[in-house]
Amino acid sequence: MKQFFLKLFTWWNSQTFGTQLWTWRFGELVGEDEQGNRYYRTKGGAIDPTLHFERRWVIYNGYAEASTITPAWHGWMHHTIDVPPAQEKFVEREWLTAPRPNLTGTPAAYRPPGSTLNIGRRPAATGDYKAWTPE
Repeated sequence: MKQFFLKLFTWWNSQTFGTQLWTWRFGELVGEDEQGNRYYRTKGGAIDPTLHFERRWVIYNGYAEASTITPAWHGWMHHTIDVPPAQEKFVEREWLTAPRPNLTGTPAAYRPPGSTLNIGRRPAATGDYKAWTPE
């Protein structure tokens, strides 16, 4: 029962009931990545008359976080490459890194020096700023 309500009311847990229905009616499974995300397109690669290109979407495995899409599938999702990585051998480059989650809003988020959220003392003013005062 819990899974039913999660699918009905939350979009951040895998997929909603509406997305599941849309995928069942109009979707075609293209492949799956190492993290369990499933990638779909319109059946037969049909061109959407409104968008003028093929619709592509992902059903996340668990929490919906765009940074979990691997580089190979990212190119396919954004229409950079036409052939999905499941149908073509993807050569991973040495400079590619594993996807990392977005850390914004977490304790591990980047806080530059001088930020009020950064731990420690803020550096003293350097004297290059003069406050404006009305005359």
